[in-house]
Amino acid sequence: MNDRNPNLGEAASIYLAGLSAEKRTASQQEIYKFVRWFGRERFFDSMKPSEIDNYAEQASRTDAGHADKLALVRAFLSYARKKRWSEINLGTHLKAKKGKTRSTPTGRKEVVEPVSVTKEGYEKLQAELSSLKDQRQEAIEEMAKAAADKDFRENAPLHAAREKRGMLEGRIIELEATLKAAEIIDEENQSSEGVDIGKTFVLADPEKRIEMRYTLVGPREADPANSRISSVSPIGKAVLGKQKGDIVEINAPSGKLKYQLKEIEG
Repeated sequence: MNDRNPNLGEAASIYLAGLSAEKRTASQQEIYKFVRWFGRERFFDSMKPSEIDNYAEQASRTDAGHADKLALVRAFLSYARKKRWSEINLGTHLKAKKGKTRSTPTGRKEVVEPVSVTKEGYEKLQAELSSLKDQRQEAIEEMAKAAADKDFRENAPLHAAREKRGMLEGRIIELEATLKAAEIIDEENQSSEGVDIGKTFVLADPEKRIEMRYTLVGPREADPANSRISSVSPIGKAVLGKQKGDIVEINAPSGKLKYQLKEIEG
């Protein structure tokens, strides 16, 4: 984990680990909801104020208690600015909207937004969850050993063990929520014509003799280092639904880039 410039998922774990147990319990559901919305692999410097404003707008339309919940996320974004993970305080754009909330009938369960994942991705998330639960038990044992030293104020091992457990608990909660909402993509019955989640494709620039091979996955499975890109990334958005031979335009910081969709596999 890169503490200097973590992605949203890592930043959420760091932030929550630093809160008291009471504040962590009150905040973690909303913080991870925010992270799931934008994708845990995103970085603060890629987020635009307009996106934050849109998140607040959506919350105001669907959540009766949106004002208090947005305040929890705003504190997280302010923390990110203090840590210099973000050049601006994105929290200032997370403003509660008045008079737009749709009331929810008593007794109705909160609607969980489906999360599209490949079978491989689902199994990896399950494996990670199992591993983290084992690590959680180890962290509990470490806390018990460290707590044997009654001088809590100077007990660095105890503080470290607590922080470790807090980070594990946050990631466990996030994984459990993702798996609960997961919809495994039926890759066998997908259309063979266009790019869709779970498919591998090749982008080519014949003039520059450049070819790039990627697999399109859901936001929770993104792993750019291994060429697994999110469907909400600039490339992912550009290729989704495109067919072999199409020209793909990708919005990049340097301007629009054009590639030909050379191959689609899977």
